[in-house]
Amino acid sequence: MAYYPDWTSAAFPPEKVDFGRYDWVDFAFAVPLSDFSLGWDGSDDDPDVLRRLVAAAHQAGKKVKVSVGGWTGSKYFSAAVATAQSRETFAGSILGMYNQYGVDGIDIDWEFPGQSGNDGNGESPGDAANFLSFLQLLRTTLPPQAKITAATMTVPWADAQGNPLKDVSAFAQVLDWILIMNYDTWGSSSPPGPNAPLSNACHNSTQSSASAVAGVATWTAAGFPASQIVLGVPSYGYIARSASDALTTRALVSRRPRHVPMHLDGPAGDALGTDALDDPLLHAAGAPGAAPAVTNEDGGADAGQVQFRDLVGQGVLQYVPAWSTSAAARVASGDPGDAPSDAVDASDDAGAAAAGGPGDPDAALSTLSFAGHTIANVFTAADGFERRWDACSSTPYLRSAAARQVVAYDDPQSLEMKATFARYAGLRGVNLFDIHGDTDNADLADALRRGLGL
Repeated sequence: MAYYPDWTSAAFPPEKVDFGRYDWVDFAFAVPLSDFSLGWDGSDDDPDVLRRLVAAAHQAGKKVKVSVGGWTGSKYFSAAVATAQSRETFAGSILGMYNQYGVDGIDIDWEFPGQSGNDGNGESPGDAANFLSFLQLLRTTLPPQAKITAATMTVPWADAQGNPLKDVSAFAQVLDWILIMNYDTWGSSSPPGPNAPLSNACHNSTQSSASAVAGVATWTAAGFPASQIVLGVPSYGYIARSASDALTTRALVSRRPRHVPMHLDGPAGDALGTDALDDPLLHAAGAPGAAPAVTNEDGGADAGQVQFRDLVGQGVLQYVPAWSTSAAARVASGDPGDAPSDAVDASDDAGAAAAGGPGDPDAALSTLSFAGHTIANVFTAADGFERRWDACSSTPYLRSAAARQVVAYDDPQSLEMKATFARYAGLRGVNLFDIHGDTDNADLADALRRGLGL
């Protein structure tokens, strides 16, 4: 599964999607309006792009959902589900879109019920209860074959007191599955932290609930079956202007969403604003020089998101296929060859095999052992950067002392581990945000498929 954001259509038209690698694609985003009808968060071309995506998917025997909401599109959700009348209107709008575009389901990406999200979002203590009532209505409004899903945080929606719901079993009766958005944990913080932790393997995270292992454990404990959970994984990382040589376990800035376009960066001091980057190591290192640096889509180098494909395109990551065939033998013989290596096989207290551990958090792994599988890294750093491995989160990061940059990201190795975890945890699957962040060779999608045993 993967998300197809409307803003990628010019560079990555729907006809380029390789549906041989995906069963479901979510078109993002339709947005609720103040009158509880639906609009688009992109351009006037969105309806045409959606039609083309549906046509391409159906021709390949695959399916498409429309994702409603998103970070910048959740302003009117609270009002839309607040009363019986508003719920009827909103459900009718969704039915109209479902029929008009011939899609196969609806994904509700409300960020977030009962909690503040983007500035200006409505919220109410009754959001979770009203959301359930709306989903029950939507289930009877849409045809029986329509899939209804929801994107969630790593913890359940907030109750009337602002605490995570302890029982979400009623939601599981009307949702076909949920997608746990296991990303944007630290954003462009400085000191930098991991974007999408697999687990809290070192047991010292100040966001211990924000990992794949913890998220699945929390949702299943609240009554949502593992077989109805999809793990959301990122195709992107975050840039931090920093001279740190390791990832931190503390969040110094607020959580930000995966899909904020760079031109929508908030005011100075927010998670993507450079005023939040107060790293004493950076100040000690002096002003940035002319060393090669990673840039976001707007050309900035201090903060923001960067897709995996752009890390490769900018030359800071290079594909080295020889590692995948010889690294395991080198590790077994004790000879690391040209690539630093460390084989790790650890388990997490949450009950899932979670790679990494409290050993050397900065080991630059070429291969590792995870759940009985050897997973190789085939991308190495270049252009003045070094690739390191954060064993506490089981994610890689790039560091350049000369550029005073750290990039926390995911790559085929870490994503294969996440998909392997999803398989052994009995989850429904994984969903990549987003499809265009992958390379032209689909290195990320293929890694996820390997982890799922496909």
